[in-house]
Amino acid sequence: MTADLTASCPVPLNDYAQVLLAHGGGGRLMDQLIAKMFVPAFANPLLAERHDGALINLDGRRLAFTTDSYVVRPLFFPGGDIGTLAINGTVNDLAMCGARPLYLSAGFIMEEGLSMETLWRVVQSMKRAAADAGIQIVTGDTKVVDKGKGDQLFINTAGIGRVEHERPISPAGIRPGDAVLLSGDIGRHGMAIMSVREGLQFESSIESDCAPLADLVLSLLNEGIEIHCLRDLTRGGLASALNEIAQSAGAQIDIDQNAVPVHEEVQGACEILGLDPLYVANEGRFVAYVPVSDADRALKTMRAQALGAEAAQIGMVVTGSPGLVTLKSQIGARRILDLLSSEQLPRIC
Repeated sequence: MTADLTASCPVPLNDYAQVLLAHGGGGRLMDQLIAKMFVPAFANPLLAERHDGALINLDGRRLAFTTDSYVVRPLFFPGGDIGTLAINGTVNDLAMCGARPLYLSAGFIMEEGLSMETLWRVVQSMKRAAADAGIQIVTGDTKVVDKGKGDQLFINTAGIGRVEHERPISPAGIRPGDAVLLSGDIGRHGMAIMSVREGLQFESSIESDCAPLADLVLSLLNEGIEIHCLRDLTRGGLASALNEIAQSAGAQIDIDQNAVPVHEEVQGACEILGLDPLYVANEGRFVAYVPVSDADRALKTMRAQALGAEAAQIGMVVTGSPGLVTLKSQIGARRILDLLSSEQLPRIC
């Protein structure tokens, strides 16, 4: 049995005998694990899209379906907690499919000894976040593991949304000449968590950007913007999201660093910790690929809402090397913006 698995899945089993933190970090190892193990093992056309969710045609109704798990440490952080993260993260995956989120499931894996007060706070956060996002939690599950085996609380959520338009929104849809739009500033989620972990104090506090993105996306669709692809920025940050799309679409993406909004306190925190904000996680930001002729109208639409107030065009899809992302630096030099090969910030979502 082991020999058969090794022969069919060389990268995860031959190069790494054990799972590393980096296999869940949104970088190169996670990409290899998915591409070399999970996609071949469960091969089907819907999975091959490598999108944030599966787009399903069910008796003439177009639905989006997605799932995600949350293992953030600490459970509570400035601007949110594991509960709001679990709701918004899954809502956002549905939104990236161009769907209106409708229903969620919630699975709780609790460690023996978790305080009921902590669990109640998380449940109440989920209740509020679900109401704010306009969705319902309609089913779920609970499991308890031995003390010392679960780090207090893990949550899994799955979601279903309705696709109310005929536009094909997926990585396969992007093309040379598309503008790359970013919905707002980057890096706040990862830095909010790190400030708590490391006990860092800044002149102004850094709060996570954790928020539901469905209304912002639906406003673009309602304005008739021709959206080719959407991707929210989570593990691995902006850089990983750009690379994932470039590789899935077989396109080259050129980015201008000066156009990427980064708040001063986030930039300062990254410098203290030796991190690049382009790779730091977000939980309320996305990139949109639209025809350049629609870019100004899309930006105007996003900027009219609080979540999109700092929206900016940060680059273009160009004819060049398939799967390549390049960055024009703040001093004008151009370099390749690659996937990270190691884990930069573990357990941030």
